[in-house]
Amino acid sequence: MYIIKVRGVAKIPDYVQLRDDAFTLLAYFRVDRPDKSLDKIGLGEKAEYIMQLVKELPFGQIKKLEF
Repeated sequence: MYIIKVRGVAKIPDYVQLRDDAFTLLAYFRVDRPDKSLDKIGLGEKAEYIMQLVKELPFGQIKKLEF
């Protein structure tokens, strides 16, 4: 699974994308509201870990998630 942080422009907020190994989009959520999206794909218990990575991840960079 991969994580990408996308910078918003003007009134559009910053977003996070979670993609599988085939790079199919699994989740797309605002940086400040991850809860429902992570629960929906079964990663609710890893939300704290994922959001810590989001804080450290530069915009536009792709990082492979290892669980």
